[in-house]
Amino acid sequence: MTQMPNRRILTFPAVHPCKCVSPTTLLDALIALARTISGHRLSAFSAHRRHARETIREVRIILVFLEEIRNCGPDLPESAMLCFAELYVALEKISYLLEDCTRKGARLWILMQSERVTNGFRILIRMVATALDVLPLASMDLPLEVREMVELVAKQAWKVEVSTDLSDEQAVKDVRAILHSFENRIVPNSIDLRRVLDHLAIRSWKECNEEIKFLEEEIKFENSKEKEGDITLLSSLMGFMSYCRAAIFDDFDSRSSSNEWSDCRNEGCVIDGLNLEDFRCPISLELMIDPVTVSTGQTYDRSSIQKWFKAGNLNCPKTGEKLKNTDLTPNIAVHKLIQKFCYDMGVGATETSNRSGRDLGRSLLAGSPVAAESMRILAVFLVEKLSTGTAEERNKAAYEIRLLSKSSTLNRASIVEAGAILWLLFMLSSSDPSTQENATAALLNLSKYWKGKTVIFESGGLGSIVDVLRNGLKKEARQSAAGTLFYLSSVAEYREEIGKLPWAIPALVELVRNGATRGKKNAVVALFGLMLFAGNHQRALVSGIVPCLVDLLTSERGDLVDDSLGVLAALAENPEGTHAVVMASAIPLVVGILHSSTSRVGKEYCVSVLLSLCINGGTEVVSVLQKLPSLMGSLYLVLTEGPSRASKKANSLLHILHNMRSPGASSKLPQAVRQELLVSCPVS
Repeated sequence: MTQMPNRRILTFPAVHPCKCVSPTTLLDALIALARTISGHRLSAFSAHRRHARETIREVRIILVFLEEIRNCGPDLPESAMLCFAELYVALEKISYLLEDCTRKGARLWILMQSERVTNGFRILIRMVATALDVLPLASMDLPLEVREMVELVAKQAWKVEVSTDLSDEQAVKDVRAILHSFENRIVPNSIDLRRVLDHLAIRSWKECNEEIKFLEEEIKFENSKEKEGDITLLSSLMGFMSYCRAAIFDDFDSRSSSNEWSDCRNEGCVIDGLNLEDFRCPISLELMIDPVTVSTGQTYDRSSIQKWFKAGNLNCPKTGEKLKNTDLTPNIAVHKLIQKFCYDMGVGATETSNRSGRDLGRSLLAGSPVAAESMRILAVFLVEKLSTGTAEERNKAAYEIRLLSKSSTLNRASIVEAGAILWLLFMLSSSDPSTQENATAALLNLSKYWKGKTVIFESGGLGSIVDVLRNGLKKEARQSAAGTLFYLSSVAEYREEIGKLPWAIPALVELVRNGATRGKKNAVVALFGLMLFAGNHQRALVSGIVPCLVDLLTSERGDLVDDSLGVLAALAENPEGTHAVVMASAIPLVVGILHSSTSRVGKEYCVSVLLSLCINGGTEVVSVLQKLPSLMGSLYLVLTEGPSRASKKANSLLHILHNMRSPGASSKLPQAVRQELLVSCPVS
């Protein structure tokens, strides 16, 4: 059988055997296919059992016939070979159809495609009948009983009535009735939900989760298509299954072996969890080229928000609040992340922003009214469990929120609006490691949503998050707390308040020093966000941040090296930071990375660090740089091939190195020169 690992469900590509294939090879392939089909167990079919049973029975008879022919020898008439070729195509498609009907996680989707599946069985059974009808049985040396069996199969294949099972039809009606309830904001009856789940043999949290993961993949595929497809139905079914997973199955059965549980245990890296959705302008739905923040703390692409103002709008597009002023503050943290994301994905920012916002629009909005309302109902249900449930129910609710908020802005918005954040913050003080971990990870995901940041801050959650960062019961909780601080630091007011907490920056530095890789990653990017407020620099330097970052420059993970360089570049902008970087013997490492790194972001950070060191350190730093032979060539390479910002910085650094070669050069740059360089080529 031809393997099709990337085949879409309910598509039946088939390979027609070559005309020159030998009879023996073709028979062997047919027999292998027939055995595969015959090996299906009826218990694996949650729907379309009657069709599957009849098809498998017929193929088993054909298998006996094929094995008898092979035993009779290789001499077959040419007309028989043509029939066998057609039979091969039919059996291959039958095998695909049966595989789809038993596919892991696809039970609900197969049920809702009953008409399509039934039509597939009808066509394929008729294909088998056609191939058998024209077989020259009389010219084959076969036992009479075998010949009669084949003739009987052909006749039955033509006569059999292929229609959807009544039980499947009723189950489809039940599902549609439940979806209708969701759309009308009516909480469905648990008895109705269980009846559908029992029909599909979905009896555990794990099996329900498998259905959700399958639907997620199908939605991603539909979003990638140019034409409208099944997105509405898929989104509705996703809402249905998500509600069932949280409301019907009370505990994490087999969670220790569940792939989803394992995935969540390994999540928490704020960069790894980012996607284009996080970097789109809320106005244009396109990737932000120049992200700026308005007085409400919301971030937009500069061109989009300026058009908004020119149209006479003086309120925030997201919150609707009246703006105190129309000042636009560059969001350097988001800008750097967008650059890194594009470089890691191998695309340019303009290329990505020019793509249609269709897929993003669907992630910001519900794929269907059913999906929107079911999520709102589910969010209210989960918050009720958080507030009044037992300890185990609260833990499960936090875990469900953690899953639901991982990738969907719609889900995050519904959960925040339902009031989950206050209860999750309360759960951070739990003495149960699992509960604390799930609550912290859920808050990390919700902090990606603009209103989530606001609620966390206004609820006084900063202190609780820092407490978990310092004393979390598990490393996963500590790294999620660091990630949450990163997202909160994207708001100027919040990064200042975080820095004022006595233990916030020292705890992040400690995580950089002794944390696991993901913890280091989250701590470094959180520190990057906090360093955008100059008042936090001294606190970081006192906490010993520079030696920790310099140690990370030897890491095998390029992204961790780039992030560390970004923080060093920010710190080196002031004389105290420059002194700390020089004393940590970082210059040779930075120059080495500039020479060997393939990361454009990393190279730009290297040049930024060296430029700041020269501006603030004068000839002492320049003399060290001039002794490193690889530096000049690396700078010229950046100058000719690098992005425009990196090129400008490299040009400024080369200018300094050349001008300070003379014996009479001042030990420090003249103030006017330093000011000119800082203005014309900002290091940040």
